[in-house]
Amino acid sequence: MVAAANTGANSHYDIVIVGGGMVGISLALLLRAQQPWNILLIEAQELASSDGPVSGAYSSSFDARSTALSWSSKNIYQSIGLWPQLKKHLSAIAQIHVSDRGHVGMTRIDAGDANVDALGYVVENQWLGSVLLNQLTKTDIQLLGSCKLETIEPLASGMRLQLQQADKDLQTIETKLLVIADGAGSTTAQQLGIQSQSTPYDQTGIIANVSLEKPHGGVAYERFTDQGPMALLPLADFKGRPRSALVWTQPRAMAEILMAADEQAFLEQLQLRFGYRLGHFKQLGKRVAYPLALTTATEQVRRHLVVMGNAAHSLHPVAGQGFNLSLRDAAALANGLAEAGDRIGDLAVLQNYQQQQAIDQRNTVLFSDSLPKLFGLSSSIVALGRNSGLLAMDLIPSLRNSFAQFGMGMATREPGNG
Repeated sequence: MVAAANTGANSHYDIVIVGGGMVGISLALLLRAQQPWNILLIEAQELASSDGPVSGAYSSSFDARSTALSWSSKNIYQSIGLWPQLKKHLSAIAQIHVSDRGHVGMTRIDAGDANVDALGYVVENQWLGSVLLNQLTKTDIQLLGSCKLETIEPLASGMRLQLQQADKDLQTIETKLLVIADGAGSTTAQQLGIQSQSTPYDQTGIIANVSLEKPHGGVAYERFTDQGPMALLPLADFKGRPRSALVWTQPRAMAEILMAADEQAFLEQLQLRFGYRLGHFKQLGKRVAYPLALTTATEQVRRHLVVMGNAAHSLHPVAGQGFNLSLRDAAALANGLAEAGDRIGDLAVLQNYQQQQAIDQRNTVLFSDSLPKLFGLSSSIVALGRNSGLLAMDLIPSLRNSFAQFGMGMATREPGNG
């Protein structure tokens, strides 16, 4: 178990982060790499750590899912010394194969098109979470697990918080900057009257790992079908068997049927929709389903306050951009605060961060939102146009390069903005 922080009554912190998931811990480590701020991270779930994978006691966002890390995310983790450990258990994406079921249009984007070793990487959340949490315990960042934020009181100099940790007395602390990173539908943001705008996709996302007959060769597949898009991302082999991480979006009624189906029936439907590029699907892992929506917070900054991660923006998963955008936000915030001196809670400093990230956020949201909508249209004219576009990307290197740069998180700002 991670030792609880000794906060005491009326303790003062430079920065308090609410949410001990992958975004919250990544931000804490990025901040620590910049300045010796007094940082407290609080998490509603129990925190556990060991030299190996995170134990089952901690399940905040370190579940059975996998995360696609973009090239820019690799660079961010490399900048704080985590990449050598992370790369021990991940799979590189050497090529992205994009196709539209029932049509001839398709394109392949190779790492060589962007002059990089890999377009991205797929890592199991359990491993990513283990590396992050173990690194955090090596720092002087203070942790509070099984902790609920009861009240938030804005002050002229920051925020006053009341914390309730399991089996302990109510604690009062103050901080110059409060960062809310406790996930979509953040109750902390709601306490402060920060609302979110949500647009349902009327689709359900199904996530599972599948074992394959043929090696994936580092290829990530984006397949668009009449029922919704699917992605198969390359994972590291398991006991010598190749496997991929499946993200499959379906209308709600069909998703319910697939979730209720036995393993063989599910794999047959998957085979029908995906085809045989990877041979036969051999085995299906645990299935998880959740409704899909584009959700954005109405406010991301106030004086002494930042909203981050899924609490700020939750995207469609098919483009794999949500966590990578949040990590770029975290890196930008850490850099901006490092330049602010003792003004880390000033509204002007935080507004400058938001303005810096606005273009990245807008373009990434637009990209993630447009792909499933474009490929979901059944009009023959639209189908002809998008498949002509896929063919053009396959034939014109500059178009492939642009698509690759965007997916790598390297083409989301206007020229001159970093």
